[in-house]
Amino acid sequence: MVNTNGRAWLMACLDAIERTHPPGVSYEVLVLDNASDDGSAQAVRDGFPAARLIALDRRAGKAENDSRLLREARGGFCLLLNEDTELREGATRALLDALEGDPRSAAAGAQLLTSAGEPTACAWRLPNAGWALAGALFIHDSYAVQSRGDSVRRVGWVQSSAMMVRREAAEQIDWFDPAFFVYSDETDFCRRLHDAGWRILFVPQAQAVHHDQLSTDADAMRRRIVEFHRGRDLYFRKHRMPVARALWRVCWTWAYLARAAAATVLPGHSPRRYLIHARQQLNPGHGEGLREIAEEYNRHRAGGLPPH
Repeated sequence: MVNTNGRAWLMACLDAIERTHPPGVSYEVLVLDNASDDGSAQAVRDGFPAARLIALDRRAGKAENDSRLLREARGGFCLLLNEDTELREGATRALLDALEGDPRSAAAGAQLLTSAGEPTACAWRLPNAGWALAGALFIHDSYAVQSRGDSVRRVGWVQSSAMMVRREAAEQIDWFDPAFFVYSDETDFCRRLHDAGWRILFVPQAQAVHHDQLSTDADAMRRRIVEFHRGRDLYFRKHRMPVARALWRVCWTWAYLARAAAATVLPGHSPRRYLIHARQQLNPGHGEGLREIAEEYNRHRAGGLPPH
């Protein structure tokens, strides 16, 4: 797993790995600490000395860090986790069984749960023009979400918060693309696996709690939204999808503006958040995202200055 200043979450994640790992399956634990300054690396050394710790001195993007972990791993199957993910009993076994049962499957995603234990969307179709049109009609969930049902099914892409990867397949397509700092990195990864003839699976029997640790800070929210739209636009440009890209921009800008208008009268909704989404959808190259925050952190750290 990759960790950035999530010490408490990371300790719970590591504990869940040990508590739920299936008997008879040999394994190693790799932790990549993304230049945290909250004592996470030392906490791993003290609490989980058997784990292989990769402690970076500069912050990198999620795709680059996940690729580093996959390269370093010695197993044939690699379970990628966020530091704020906790596996439930039987999750690892179910993911492993799904991949071993289908030799052409390259990745399998677990059913993610909220902190309250409620299932949340975690597998989708690959982005296309139909999804854009569904967004304009406010039926995108029924069209795009594929994390449904009680049996293993093929899907477009799965979230990497709890994704088991066949290392052979990942190596074949040259790992994750570091051009994606975060967001759409796993979408691109799964798309390239599909293009190489592999399959992606959703495994509902595997469950993992993915805690919502997003900051309520307005600037952090804005930067995440910037990075989200930047990544999706890069996906369309990389895979040469000009029609889908244009439709996505028009349809989703309209959808976000409509949501912003509705949010002015609906309790618990933020018109400002939807307006930021609309602005970024219309102009995904605008603004500073999480990449710039990491670059600023690295500059301060290299210069011996306290990080912002």
